[in-house]
Amino acid sequence: MRTWVWGLMLLAAAPAAAAWREARSPHFIIYSEDKPEALRAYAEELERYDAGMRVLRGIPATTDSPANRLTIYAVSNIATVQKLAGGNGMVAGFYRGRAGGSVAFVPRRMGGGGAGEVDPEEILRHEYAHHFMFRNFPAAFPMWFSEGFAEFHATARVNDGSVDFGLPARHRSMELFQMGQLPIETLLQPNPRRLTSTDVLLIYGRGWLLTHYLSLHPERKGQLEAYLRALNGKASLDAAAAAFGDLKLLNTKLEGYKRGKMTYVRLPAAKIAIGPIEVRELSDGADAIMPIFFRSRRGVTEKEAADLAPQARRIGARHPDDVFVQLRVSEAEFDTGNLAEAEAAADRVLARSPDDLYALLYKGRVAVARLLKDQSKNAAAWKEARRWFARANRVDPGAPEPPIEYFDTFRAEGVEPTANAAAGLKAALKLAPEDTDLRFRVARQWLKEGKAAEARATLAPAAYAGHGEDLSSFATLIIRAIDKGGASEGLNAWTRALKEAEEAAEKAAKRRG
Repeated sequence: MRTWVWGLMLLAAAPAAAAWREARSPHFIIYSEDKPEALRAYAEELERYDAGMRVLRGIPATTDSPANRLTIYAVSNIATVQKLAGGNGMVAGFYRGRAGGSVAFVPRRMGGGGAGEVDPEEILRHEYAHHFMFRNFPAAFPMWFSEGFAEFHATARVNDGSVDFGLPARHRSMELFQMGQLPIETLLQPNPRRLTSTDVLLIYGRGWLLTHYLSLHPERKGQLEAYLRALNGKASLDAAAAAFGDLKLLNTKLEGYKRGKMTYVRLPAAKIAIGPIEVRELSDGADAIMPIFFRSRRGVTEKEAADLAPQARRIGARHPDDVFVQLRVSEAEFDTGNLAEAEAAADRVLARSPDDLYALLYKGRVAVARLLKDQSKNAAAWKEARRWFARANRVDPGAPEPPIEYFDTFRAEGVEPTANAAAGLKAALKLAPEDTDLRFRVARQWLKEGKAAEARATLAPAAYAGHGEDLSSFATLIIRAIDKGGASEGLNAWTRALKEAEEAAEKAAKRRG
């Protein structure tokens, strides 16, 4: 699971509104206590931001499956965000990318817009830029460009229809002007194990500066594209950097650029087209269960799950015919292992909505959990369990979770997945490339099939990613093994690394004991 958390200056938040509402647009599902007109305006602004990036980068318009849109929980006070973030008092917004459930938690209003201050909407734009990059550019990007791309777009300004890109990253002024220089060689090819916290901050600032320079300065036209093509054509970071010419000259030019007058791009309203936006007020039951929904979507521990289930059950008893509520009940009961209660809630949903995707998924999850609990070897029972996921996939082919869970039933049964199941797993990664865990699973499947090139391409984004040092190092290790000896050597290296990790964990446990 890819997770980033930003700390912000802590400022007073606006008071909560009376009721929860939901906005649905082509790329977002937003839950907020804002009034309908304010929530609609918020959704429109996000959609214009998405549309602007598409125009700027030449990406065609799309509409995501409702099961695969970014869900934003726009809470009205910072204390709620901090509670959801585990009680971290320095957190004011966070994002988690995962198949079928990428989420962002932000307070709706905060801050006075002072120099060096990042507002929560800028955080959201930064994280959505990462989300957008993964969804629309199936390639590997080094840390400086991944973060530079996100920072470049995060400062966007949505006007009355038009959208501006390339505005100054004032919140990076300290990194750019007060924290010293990061050598251009380190910026282009950082060693994750040697980066200090200061280096990481400098990569964000210098990454924005270099992305801005290469994107908008006419004398560097085409260099960024050439660099990225070389990098994804298996060129080393050093070889790809040849696209920029003399690196010392590039560094000198960058220093002059940051002190000069920069330009920005304004995309006129005529070029910014967005799809329909629907806003609705949620039911009384949904309003009551929303805090449980938040916590479940964030992810829960066993103890948290045990605390939430009785609360959800009481609300569910008061609202037995509310589909939204019963889905939350099914989730909460399943998370704590109450299989009968989870199934009963899913059945209540299906009685009112026979093709509800999430109810079908929970029926399948309950069936699999029971078979695992019984250590069943009954092939017919396993086949019946996976029918729920196949049915969910037919209901919404654009949802990544059904094919993932269909694939998982074979592993749970202890048999090799079928070719169709493996194809579904790979298709799920195309739907949700922001899910790092899924990326590694697909790469391993490619290796098992002897497809070295496909496995390497799948791992490359994780190898270059700046976040998650261990995952980046592991992906790099496997890629080197693939380059040395193909798919078999990559799979052997994977097995050895997992065994070494298990042995290290056992030794650590013995020392603690």
